This record gives sequence, structure tokens and C-alpha cells, in this order.
Amino acid sequence: MSKVDAVITLVRARLQELGIKLWLEPYYLKTSGSVETEIVNLAEDFSRNLGISKSDCKLALLELQEGALRKLKAREEFSATGIATFTVRRINNRQGTQSIVEVRCPLSSLGSELQKNVAKTFNIEDAARIKCISAGKIVNPEQTLMDQNIRNNQQLMVIISEVDKQERMQENVMHDRIQKIKKDVETIVDSNKQLFEMEDQDGNPVFLPPAENRAILIAMGICEKGRVAMKHERYDEALILLLEADEKFTACNSKFLEAVDNYALINLDIVWCYLCLKNVTQLPDAQRRLEICENSFRRSYGENLQRLITLKGDGCAEKALIMRLHLLQGVVLFHQNRRNEALEKLDIAENELLALKVDDKSIETLVEMGYEPHEARLGLRARGGDIEQAISYIHDQHEKLRETRKYSQKERKLNQKLDVRKHDKNWVNPRSVCTLMEMGYSSKLVVQALRDSRNDLNKALNLLQNHTEELSRQLPLDGAVNIDLMQQLQQLGFSESRVRVALETTRNNLESAIDFLVKMYIDEEEDLSKFIERMTTVATDQGAPSTSTGLNNLAQQIVEKATKEIESLNAYNRFKQDFISNDLDYLDLPLIQEEQILAEYKHLLK
Repeated sequence: MSKVDAVITLVRARLQELGIKLWLEPYYLKTSGSVETEIVNLAEDFSRNLGISKSDCKLALLELQEGALRKLKAREEFSATGIATFTVRRINNRQGTQSIVEVRCPLSSLGSELQKNVAKTFNIEDAARIKCISAGKIVNPEQTLMDQNIRNNQQLMVIISEVDKQERMQENVMHDRIQKIKKDVETIVDSNKQLFEMEDQDGNPVFLPPAENRAILIAMGICEKGRVAMKHERYDEALILLLEADEKFTACNSKFLEAVDNYALINLDIVWCYLCLKNVTQLPDAQRRLEICENSFRRSYGENLQRLITLKGDGCAEKALIMRLHLLQGVVLFHQNRRNEALEKLDIAENELLALKVDDKSIETLVEMGYEPHEARLGLRARGGDIEQAISYIHDQHEKLRETRKYSQKERKLNQKLDVRKHDKNWVNPRSVCTLMEMGYSSKLVVQALRDSRNDLNKALNLLQNHTEELSRQLPLDGAVNIDLMQQLQQLGFSESRVRVALETTRNNLESAIDFLVKMYIDEEEDLSKFIERMTTVATDQGAPSTSTGLNNLAQQIVEKATKEIESLNAYNRFKQDFISNDLDYLDLPLIQEEQILAEYKHLLK
């Protein structure tokens, strides 16, 4: 934070405390403008009370007066014309705030019109490369500003993708990179192969209804790429990705958001990006997000972390997140001029940070022994810097994760077998299916009971115990394989055994059977390119008799599905290129930046 910003924060708070309005007499006259003698007298008074130089106070007063007059003028113009004025702060990764300008646009306009006006102001050719951020949300180009609760005189944050000629020739311009990431993540999530899965911190799979599962997986995929950008200190790109992910998260039912820790973490990461981009215009949004994060931590970890400490001990790695939360709360309180509260939070963060620090030489020792740096750091933090105990901790964590994933294999396989991702009404929780099957009930009856009870385990058990006949009557009869469908699929080159399994499993549903067969090729890693080539030949066979038209169409359908799966695998390989393979990366904070920010704000409070 700059010295100028700190002075303005103090002076603004003093003006509010005294009820002084710089745009009114005696500080401003409509006929002659700012009254310098009154401003100088006020600066002298503030200098004595705030311990700031008179010249700094005067500059801050003049800047605040000018800002107030601009807002007053914009309010009058809006009343007369309906055209809103926005203070637009252009942010980039190198400078933080690059420039501040005013942009005008009617509130009835679409977000795309605002983008065009911003582009014109900054002389940007392609308005699509502009992301406008208002109150912690990316402005939607296809909705009106009014519908997005954007108001006159609002401050907007703008991030513009690289636009100079040299960078325009490159493939990895930020705007293009973000679009590719979003497309790749959606392609991966929609794959039949279920390339993404959700796990909790201990390695247990998390099962959600199809719509929520898709939305949260997309959000988590985009979020992971945002964290990669943060690792490389590309905070402008990270912020856009995290806000895109946040939009996906918030589209979900709130009760499902509570099932994953990621929503709390994404709010923490967004505020961290605000801070690293030196942007205080999003202060109300930062406060809101930190409250969401704190409430989520309390719900998960208990008051004063007692639930977390009971489960994982005093050295739990999650304390790093709590420290960052307290640090950011202290920063927000400082900018609200709540100095005593800010100092209290920063003192808490400082004590927590000191407890988390570990000796660099100890980390080097463990790395030389073959452990990863993140394992060494987390192990040493968990065991108070003791190397031998840290080694035991690392091995214990590996074993716990291995056992948890081994135990959950049955649930994971069942989830793939049930594969009803496109049909929320038919979804059943695989964990509940396994629980009831372990009691001795058949899988078909269990699935029907859970569907009838809407996944209420107790109600499903009651149905199984007391209403077995009713459940049995609802089960579809096991019919024979449809011979016509079987012959069609065999004519396309599929073996009889595979076709029979596919049709029996899908109860003669042709589209589902095709999905099943394509998935078998992918799972067994057969040569998909040759498979697609063969199907394409059938689909485009112009010399086939008219009776083969249906077969041509069927082959074309299979080609499209197989091609889509190849695209999914390619997207997944691109996603993994710079992916952080460390499952606990979000807990592995080196604390260097935190230490610098803590020192900076404690100095400002002196």
C-alpha cells in the first residue's frame, strides 16, 4: 500500500468523524471553486491531530474534494440524462493500479456496451479482451447493467488482456488462455470417462446430484488453474479465473456448497488477489468474502479450531489458512480506519505466522532424503520442526490416504456403473447404495428405494424393511436383448459379446449402449483413431443401399461421440501440463508474502 493511500484513508475517516463536507461552503464556492485558505487551515488542524505532514494532508484534502465534486456532477448528469458515470480503475499485474478514468454508459445498456466504452477510452481494438469487475463479479456482457445491480457513480475494476503487437502474435495471450481453460474444463467434466472426481481432505470421494456435481467440478477445475496463475504471480489472470469459478459455485444449492471446502478457499484467494493487485475499490466485497470464509471455517473446524485440533492435533496444516484469513481481516480493517481492531487481528496473524515458520535447513535435509519440499514443510509444521517426527507424519499421511482411497474403491466403481449424470431425478448416492447393500439387500431394490426416498437413507431402509413387494413391482423386467439393435451394432464391427453386454446393461437403450461401447474402447486404450477411421468410412459410404441409411447415421453418431472423447482426453492432457499435483498445495504456503504484508501494515499502524 502506498503512503498516499494511507494518508487518504486517515484523512477521509477524520472528515467523516467531524461531518465535514468538502464540496460545500466554506471549503468550496460555486462561483470561484475551492477555497485554498480554508483547505490550508483544515490541513494544519489535521496535521496536528493525525501526525501527518501539512503538505500531505493538503494533497489528500484536495484529492478527496475533487473526487466528491466529480461524484456530485455525475449525479446531476444522471438525473438529467439517465447516463451513469463510473470511476474505472485499470489494474495490471505489474503496477497494480495503472490508471483511473471516468467512463459513461446508460444503466439500461448491456454489459457489452460498457465494455465497448471502456475499450474506446483506453484505445483497445477488441472489447472482448476487457473484463469489468463490479462488487466482486465479472460484468456479464449479455445482461443490462441495471439487472446486474450496477449503479451510477460505482467504482469498477478493469483487467485488460495483453494488447501490444508482439504479444498479439503469441498463442498465450491472457484472454485466449482463459477461454481455452474454460472450454477444456467443460470438455473434461462432460467426458464419459469421468476424468475429474471430487475428494475431501482425507481422500474420501464426494458424491453430489448430477447438476451440482457438474457445476462444482467445472468451478474446481477453473479454480485450480487460478491457483496455478497465483503460483506464477499472475494475479490479474488468477482473479478472472477465480471469479469465473465463483460464479459456477454460487449457481449451486447452498447445502451442497457446504460439502466442499473449496468455496471457502476461493473467497480467501479472491481477496488475496485484490491485495496483491493493490486494489482497495473492492473493499466491501473483500469484507463479505472473508465473512463467508470465516463462517465456513467455523462450521468445518469449530470455534477456535477445537474440532480440527481434536482430529489432527496442534500442528494441523489448516492453521496456515486461518493465519492468512486473520491477516486479510487486519488489512480490510485498516482500510476501514478501524485501527485498533486492525492491530489486534494483525497481532494474532503475527503470532500464528511465527508458530508456522520452520527452519529452511530442516526442509533441505528432508528434501535431500527424497521428500518433496511441500511434504517437508507441512511435516515440520505439523511436528514442531522435529525432523524424525516429521518423517513419521509424512508416512502416516501417505498411509491414511492410501487406505481411504482403497476403502472407497467400491463406491467409486459403483458411481461409474450408475452413471446417470444427465438425469438428476434418477440420481442415487453411491455411498448410500453401498451402505444398504452391506446390510444384505440387493442392488436393484436398494437403488429403487433410494430413488423413491430421494436419497434419504432412513426412509430408504424403511422401504426395504417394510415395503419390499412394492419396490419389486417397480423394478423393470429383465428383457431379452433387442436382436435388431444387436445386428446393427455388429454390422458396425463391434463383437457380439460386447454388444450383448452393452444392450443388457442399458436395457436396449441405443444411445446409452453406444456410450457404453465407446467407453469400453477408451478404458481398454484401444486405437481410437483407427476405430474412428473405420466408423467414418461406414458413415460416408455413398455407395451403400438405401436400407443402410440408418447404419450410416448410426456410424456418424458413434464417430461424433468417439471424437468428443478424444477431445476430452486431449483437453485433460493440456490441463495437466502445469497442474499442481500436490493435493495439499492450498495448505503449503511459504509465508514469504504474508510476512512482508504483515510488516508493511504494522508499520503503517505505528
